Amino acid sequence: MHAHLNIAVRAARRAGDIIARYSQRLDEVTVTAKRRNDFVTGVDRLAEDAIKEVVRRAYPGHAFLAEESGAEGDAETVWIIDPLDGTTNFIHGIPHYAVSIAVRQRGRLEHGVVYDPIRQELFTTSRGTGAQLDGRRIRVGPRRSLTDAVIGTGIPFRDMTHVDAYFGMLRQVTQKTAGIRRAGSAALDLAYVAAGRLDGFWEIGLQPWDIAAGALLVQEAGGVNGDLEGEPRFMGSGNIVCGNPRLFAALVREIGPFLTPALRGTGNG
Repeated sequence: MHAHLNIAVRAARRAGDIIARYSQRLDEVTVTAKRRNDFVTGVDRLAEDAIKEVVRRAYPGHAFLAEESGAEGDAETVWIIDPLDGTTNFIHGIPHYAVSIAVRQRGRLEHGVVYDPIRQELFTTSRGTGAQLDGRRIRVGPRRSLTDAVIGTGIPFRDMTHVDAYFGMLRQVTQKTAGIRRAGSAALDLAYVAAGRLDGFWEIGLQPWDIAAGALLVQEAGGVNGDLEGEPRFMGSGNIVCGNPRLFAALVREIGPFLTPALRGTGNG
């Protein structure tokens, strides 16, 4: 295991221990609204601090891009952190959320960890080495047709700018697939695509920390990531589609007619 990935795993487990402990004491958790339908808890902050502490001990000169504290430092190596992806699930006692940590070097994603602290499932990857779940190799699902596929998604809940376009996409994809799942954690959704539990996924308006680790997992598991037009701009736009190569192309084709000018050609990542 690469040294950076080893530290990411250690940091994710440290944060996961904090999250799991407080999941049994939700009455003690402080909750603050950052904006409409966007919440942060004291546990998010504790988990993020724990991740940074582990990373700083090993690599004091590295930079961070984290959900709760934003960008910090200026270095070629950046740790992209979502300490608790699925905060709303956590607040409501729904046991589906994860720690997401990615390492970007010279602008390229190199390592990723998604850790489910409740199921204690650890998804890991380094560029060029494949993707693993608890040390076992995983691959995207083999389904060749949307007809047999189960697709994950995220319904817009903060910014309603694109909600009409999204519901057009949802209606179209629902009619063409075996089922749609909206579980509430993009990081885990992407990890599930990598593991073949979901056959594909799409969402609008995510942040880099939501998708960095999961997107690398999908790629290393044999899948394809892109923006809503199928282009490799998803990290810049926050709009992502993924799946095995055949289903990725099919999803892009089905949602294409519903793209507004604002959803086309967005982002540069």
